[in-house]
Amino acid sequence: MAAPQPPQTARVYGPMTADDLPLTPQDNDDALAAEYVLGVLDLADRIAVESRAAKDLSFAARITAWENRLADLNDGFEDEPAPNLMPQIEARLFGKPAPKRRPLFGWLAGALTAAAVAVAAVAFLAPAPQAPVVATLGAESDPLQFEARHNGAQLIVARVAGTPAPQGQVQELWIIAPDAAPVSLGLLGDQPLTVDYPDAPAGWTLAVSLEPAGGSPTGAPTGPVLAAGTITDI
Repeated sequence: MAAPQPPQTARVYGPMTADDLPLTPQDNDDALAAEYVLGVLDLADRIAVESRAAKDLSFAARITAWENRLADLNDGFEDEPAPNLMPQIEARLFGKPAPKRRPLFGWLAGALTAAAVAVAAVAFLAPAPQAPVVATLGAESDPLQFEARHNGAQLIVARVAGTPAPQGQVQELWIIAPDAAPVSLGLLGDQPLTVDYPDAPAGWTLAVSLEPAGGSPTGAPTGPVLAAGTITDI
């Protein structure tokens, strides 16, 4: 014989109110806007809200509405001037200020400092004069060109057109006196080649040849001459 079951009772539900309904997306946006205006969001959420408001005009309007709605709350507080924190900030960054000097010496020091800065600025901004060109290696129509300059103590040769030597090869600079064998002055790269040379002898020839990596193995040009020019009087 089965055990008797307890009598079942019906559960009575009260009438559903608006508080029992789930929030709509519009309600969530309105609540988020209110929390933003009240300043209760953390930094990450505030940044997210501001980023969204910059793109979503409807959401930005909700924020503005809450700002207008809560603006009267500020009437109960007086404006408080912001404290001057600059002296504390400067002290932390630069240490305690040095004792004040007498006005005359302070003025002189300031004037001298300003003059030094002005001179340094002029020296920095003024372009350094270039040494005059004493030879052009290659014609204007040639794809590869070099310029040789002389500053009174050094010969400076730089590539002004064309490309460096192919992989495994190098461009080598030679100087050739009349009726004499070529003499190597060094290898040319992306940077100018500077050679100590007290004089730039007019009538002598400068030439660039294509050599194996590391330069000519014989001490004389072994590859084709890529460009050449005659040194002229300065």
